[in-house]
Amino acid sequence: MKTLTAEQINEIRSSVDIVDIVSKYIPLTKKGKNYFGVCPFHEDSDPSLSVSPDKQIFSCFSCHTTGNVFTFIKEYEHISFIEAVKMVAATAGINIDIDTTNKKTIKNQDIYKIYEIGQKFYLNNINTQFGKQAKEYLYKRGINDELIKEFEIGLAIKNSKALSNLLSKKDFKEKDLIDSGLIVKDEHGFHDFFYDRIMFPLHDINNKVIGYSGRIYDNSDAPKYINSKEHVLFKKGEFIYNYAKAKNDCRMKNTVIIMEGFMDVIRAYSVGVTNVVATLGTAFTKEHANLIRRLASNVIICFDGDSAGAKATMACSDILLNFKIIPKVVRLEDNLDPDEYVLKYGKDKFLDKINNPISVMDFKLNYLKNNKDMTQTVDKAKYATEVIEQLNKIEDDVLKEVTLKKLAQETDLDVEFLKNKLDKKFSKEVIKPKKVVKTNKYKLAELGLLYYMLRSGEVIKMFDNRTVYFPTKEYRLLAHEISYFYKNNSYINEADFLSDLDESMIKVVGEVEELDLKEEYTPDLIIDYINAIEEKNIDDEINRLTKLLIEETDEIKKAEIGQKIVNLKVRGERNVG
Repeated sequence: MKTLTAEQINEIRSSVDIVDIVSKYIPLTKKGKNYFGVCPFHEDSDPSLSVSPDKQIFSCFSCHTTGNVFTFIKEYEHISFIEAVKMVAATAGINIDIDTTNKKTIKNQDIYKIYEIGQKFYLNNINTQFGKQAKEYLYKRGINDELIKEFEIGLAIKNSKALSNLLSKKDFKEKDLIDSGLIVKDEHGFHDFFYDRIMFPLHDINNKVIGYSGRIYDNSDAPKYINSKEHVLFKKGEFIYNYAKAKNDCRMKNTVIIMEGFMDVIRAYSVGVTNVVATLGTAFTKEHANLIRRLASNVIICFDGDSAGAKATMACSDILLNFKIIPKVVRLEDNLDPDEYVLKYGKDKFLDKINNPISVMDFKLNYLKNNKDMTQTVDKAKYATEVIEQLNKIEDDVLKEVTLKKLAQETDLDVEFLKNKLDKKFSKEVIKPKKVVKTNKYKLAELGLLYYMLRSGEVIKMFDNRTVYFPTKEYRLLAHEISYFYKNNSYINEADFLSDLDESMIKVVGEVEELDLKEEYTPDLIIDYINAIEEKNIDDEINRLTKLLIEETDEIKKAEIGQKIVNLKVRGERNVG
């Protein structure tokens, strides 16, 4: 089966409960008829995402992202709609055979193919006689055949034209070969960017290879590591190592551990820690944080144990706190990174560290105290001010209280004095009420009519019978989409309807869902909406004709325009009456 009918897609959608699916990704709290959670599609702090079990849709009343279970998974997992359908079907135990190739893959299919060939080439090399020395090096580093296979570690051989010669025999465009970053062209022609290096592949969130980190394995003076340069598929500030492999374990354990290097991740795997990812040593970004929070609600930062690692931990924690994620921290002694720590101290001591992280504020207290003489008044005051600044970034009242007591003991300052220095008062997180759309009566009439059209076939019939013309283009398009769906299916169901809608129209549905209207309606209310819309159209036409009347010089034409204006005013008065 290559395609699915609308009926089959709707059957798959109705086989699951959207609340069950969404709650696997984000914590939900029941409030009235609906469930609420922190929206994962924008920098949300308070729960603004509403999930309706009755309608089987979700809607964020802050960023307007709206949809059904397919839309949520599509946006959350960064996959295509049909891939989301397949995921939901698998959850429901429905077996379907469909092509899940997404648009991004199609657009860049040749670069993906280049990497696919390159990966097979590197994997083959490490299992030949050329790979003997490389494997011996890996064995000495404690990386056995199981880990080599698990992380698809390969080898670029010493011949600097080996891969370029292979790829040049294929039908790839020269631009794609160079854009991939695997092939370089100079005055001597094509040659490989990586050669004579152990190759650690970098997979995107969909588990496709998009780059490499290549490491020397002899005593040469070459740089220890060289990494792929950024290209259309690989952006370092948006890339997280091991994301695809770790995501299921992270969600199952509801904890994700962030490290800096891929060797740290591989070493963690060797001792059974599989809910772990890495930033590859690049500065932690908002894009990283947005991906991290989609893995789990609990985050542990385990960066290198040196001063640079402490500084990076501070920066990473600040970004996470901006996303209302309060991480915990693991600090490793002797300036060791996780890879070195496991090799030096063993599995048990490392696991003890991972299982007993410190609070982010305990880490910050230690970090801010560093290089300060706490017997000196100036340093003590500076320390207290810096801690207060950090406390203003978090909303956990218990953590604030505990930290303030520690700070009071360290500085001999009164707790109440310190508490008064906070920018924000202690307050529990609350679910914001759905905000009321503030707009003029005409726009409210358009949105209101759409609101009830999404819920009632009778309202759709009233719309069709009156041939209502929405003044606002996007509302007009949505109304026609609703009417078309109803004519084709003889029913209206918002969750099913959203499956057929493009992204721009889904955003408009999000705006409609923001209305704080009752679910029930009366025919008189719908007629009032329709009359208001017609009144708006009449007013707009009168304004247009009035402008023409002023500009027109021909007396006969002016009279014709004037009569049209009179007729429109009479028509408008009838509607009001």
